[in-house]
Amino acid sequence: MNRALTLHDLVVAGTAVAAGIAAGLLLRVTLRWLGERASRTRWSGDDVIVDALRTLVPWAAIAAGAAAAATALPLTSRVGHDVTMTLTALLILAATLTAARVITGLVRSVAQSRSGVAGSATIFVNITRVVVLAMGFLVMLETLGVSIAPLLTALGVGGLAVALALQDTLANLFAGVHILASKTVQPGDYIRLSSGEEGYVVDINWRNTVVRQLSNNLVIIPNAQLAGTNMINFSRPEQQLSIMVQVGVGYDSDLEHVERVTTEVVENVMTDITGAVPDHEPAVRFHTFGDSRINFTVILGVGEFSDQYRIKHEFIKRLHERFRAEGITVPAPTRTVTVQPGAAPVAIPHQREATESLS
Repeated sequence: MNRALTLHDLVVAGTAVAAGIAAGLLLRVTLRWLGERASRTRWSGDDVIVDALRTLVPWAAIAAGAAAAATALPLTSRVGHDVTMTLTALLILAATLTAARVITGLVRSVAQSRSGVAGSATIFVNITRVVVLAMGFLVMLETLGVSIAPLLTALGVGGLAVALALQDTLANLFAGVHILASKTVQPGDYIRLSSGEEGYVVDINWRNTVVRQLSNNLVIIPNAQLAGTNMINFSRPEQQLSIMVQVGVGYDSDLEHVERVTTEVVENVMTDITGAVPDHEPAVRFHTFGDSRINFTVILGVGEFSDQYRIKHEFIKRLHERFRAEGITVPAPTRTVTVQPGAAPVAIPHQREATESLS
């Protein structure tokens, strides 16, 4: 110390610390009030920023009070320098954590807004968090007087060994980045792999893709496998799709009448059922003379893949009821079998059958 510590010095230092704590509490209450106001807005980014500032600003006020207290005390130049460096490092650490929370929160908000409310592409969030924390850590070391050049050199040499040891992990990481960057698959899409797995993409993280089946089970698929397999994305290029329902009527039916009745049923289903496409143009296409009926295809519009089951259900019920009311028959497949009397049975290994002719 350059001079003796007095009671006045302690009072001034204590007042500075108390003022910093009081300012921190007041700022925290103010930011809580701002957070309530931000939660009422449509943009989720302001919620992230205010929530992160609620951590940084009070600690910054307390650190400012401690710095003012250190200035009031008769400290030696070395002790004063150490106190200043310590407070600066703490502020850099708090600022780094806050910046990581803000940036990752904004990245998550953007990812969810572009991929739907169920989407959560955590791979970008995790990469962003690691990059921000690493930069803040290096800045803190440089502030404390620690040279980061040898550290960067060591990381460069050791990175090669780590890359060789984590080939599969890195392959999945870059495959996940490629999948999201190319927009072939996004969280919220409904996909079906050539191996048979299908469902909604819940998350794409740094190692695997999580798919939720309609049965509410989760399928975990490595990103590299997903990037290298054949796949149908039912949500691209648009979420709406068309489904086909096969129907058949008897040969004695008036096909113009059948088409008109079916079209009316399709229009009613498209208007009444949730998940259907109201502006879908009904399409009825006759295509085959079957054994006992004339077959045709009805094309329906659905909002997304999982809506098709409810729409098919309602369409078949309503069409069956309307056909019965209009007297239109849907015959079951029938065959007339004539057995030739006196025909010798044909011997077949392990089985004997009578010779039959179909008419």
